[in-house]
Amino acid sequence: MKVTVLFFSVLREIAGTDRIERETSDGATLGELVADLEVRFPGLAAWDGRLLLAVNGEYADRSTPIAAGDEVALMPPVQGG
Repeated sequence: MKVTVLFFSVLREIAGTDRIERETSDGATLGELVADLEVRFPGLAAWDGRLLLAVNGEYADRSTPIAAGDEVALMPPVQGG
């Protein structure tokens, strides 16, 4: 199944783009997709455990199942100042 992955802020620089289409297996979780993305874009691994994740505009955790056509967003932690 195909999902759209959006990268924000510094993660966009790591991926070299602001969005990709990614094939993943039926029944995959958000965590499995993130692990796959960390292989494709090794710089993402430095953000592991701190990423903010969303599916279709709603914050989600790594156990969230994803479906064909979903839009997944990866964001660095929010910083104040």
